[in-house]
Amino acid sequence: MKKGIHPKLYLVEVKCACGNSFMTHSTKQNLRVEICSSCHPFFTGKQKFVDTAGMVERFMRRYGNK
Repeated sequence: MKKGIHPKLYLVEVKCACGNSFMTHSTKQNLRVEICSSCHPFFTGKQKFVDTAGMVERFMRRYGNK
């Protein structure tokens, strides 16, 4: 690898909104995520609505009562 062209790599602790944390490598010094493998519905098998700016409510108002 050429010297001086690659970003510095840090060992960081990733913190999730659910409270889970794990260590990984990143070019950023702090990482905070909303969904991780401990709380994501695909990995847990539980259905969970992640409402981004009322999108689920707006969908239910449009199409939910038909």
